[in-house]
Amino acid sequence: MRFVPADLARQGRKAAPPAQVVAPSSKPGPRFHLNECGAARLACDGITIGAGRTMSRFEGKTVVVTGSGSGIGAATVRRFAREGACVVLNGRTREKLDRVAADLDPARTLVQAGDVSDGASAETLVSAAVSRFGRLDVLVNNAGVAPTGPFLETPVEDWRKVMAIDVDGVFHCTRAALAHLLETKGSIVNVSSVSGLGGDWNMSFYNAAKGAVTNLTRSLALELGGKGVRVNAVNPSLTFTELTAGMKDDAALMQKFADRIPLGRGAEPEEVADVIAFLASHDARFVNGVNLPVDGGLMASNGQPHQA
Repeated sequence: MRFVPADLARQGRKAAPPAQVVAPSSKPGPRFHLNECGAARLACDGITIGAGRTMSRFEGKTVVVTGSGSGIGAATVRRFAREGACVVLNGRTREKLDRVAADLDPARTLVQAGDVSDGASAETLVSAAVSRFGRLDVLVNNAGVAPTGPFLETPVEDWRKVMAIDVDGVFHCTRAALAHLLETKGSIVNVSSVSGLGGDWNMSFYNAAKGAVTNLTRSLALELGGKGVRVNAVNPSLTFTELTAGMKDDAALMQKFADRIPLGRGAEPEEVADVIAFLASHDARFVNGVNLPVDGGLMASNGQPHQA
């Protein structure tokens, strides 16, 4: 969508087409171009303006993403890599991580398999990242599982598992990474859920785990913001990943989601990854303690049914 200046809009006039940004010059630094209205436009080397744009907000920075073998985690790794970051992939299945890493620059990629529900594994992950790339700037706590079922009928083992991965994983990785993030004035982005902002039918275990992540995000933001480390979370609604593959094949269920989500569909992993990258970037430098719904407008509703 192009911006039309208010004074032109009132006169019913169309804004002049923007000037084309020329190929990067051999000289470093910003270059300015004038459009037909005489307004200055800034184009920086390493940035392409327009649809499908790429940026370089994370050049020279190191990003660790847990649960990066598929879904939101894999999309997040790719997004940071496109913006110049050194990326560290983590998950329990090495083969899945290797498939994601195969498309990335090996000089800026490290695969470190491991289970973040184990504190020693989280320590090893962070140590490997810093040993390889010399610093840590962003931690994305994405690893998670989502058990479903009635409270009394869901096995206790499922409670232990979701708490170990979804909550303990965030705890262990944050503790392991914090000294390095304090040094770089870095950022933590937790992947919570709209299920951490409200309840769901037959998802009480998952609601409890993501509710913990949501409130831990707020508490750490209060504690760490003054020390230069921002802590935020994304809270997606239905996102099409391996976790939701079975749901996508249920046409009646998908219609229920479409009826509840104002944008009429679930999210693609890349749409969540884009928001994660924003929260981790300098663009969000005054954003701290936010649990940001990435939900197509779902949370805008007060819960009453569509009446139109």
